[in-house]
Amino acid sequence: MSPSGYELAQVNIGELLAPLDSEQLAGFVAALEPVNALADQAPGFVWRLVGEGGADATSERIFGADLIVNMSVWRDLGSLGDFVFRGDHVAVMRQRRSWFARMSQIYAALWWVPTGVRPTVADAEERLTHLRANGPTPYAFTFRVPFPAPDADDVELQGEIESWSCPV
Repeated sequence: MSPSGYELAQVNIGELLAPLDSEQLAGFVAALEPVNALADQAPGFVWRLVGEGGADATSERIFGADLIVNMSVWRDLGSLGDFVFRGDHVAVMRQRRSWFARMSQIYAALWWVPTGVRPTVADAEERLTHLRANGPTPYAFTFRVPFPAPDADDVELQGEIESWSCPV
């Protein structure tokens, strides 16, 4: 359970360089299950989007385009930051240019949801669109420019982000 009445939602999207069943994406596809298992067991993990078959969200698309979507909910910013920037997930992230095209627009957003709320792909589109148009705000923000949960204070937020280094 979140220490506040809110949990942190995150979305990141990507444009695949080849079809999922291609040799070029074999490493990405092979990493999906282990990375999802790491997330599922990570401290502070709450929920992740799954598509058809229930194992991952590779069947989900966003913005009506052929963009793959990853969306999850975490107890707090520190928990998500630890997962993203530490441990085995980092090794997979370093290979992303082999699998995903460089995005010309913002491709990741964070926002607070009331505890128990699970965002939809439409919610993610709305947050990314807002972030692209307005920059980081309490409505949609980034790791680099985070905002505290509506019922938290900036001191609490600073303590969460001091525990890891944000390279993005």
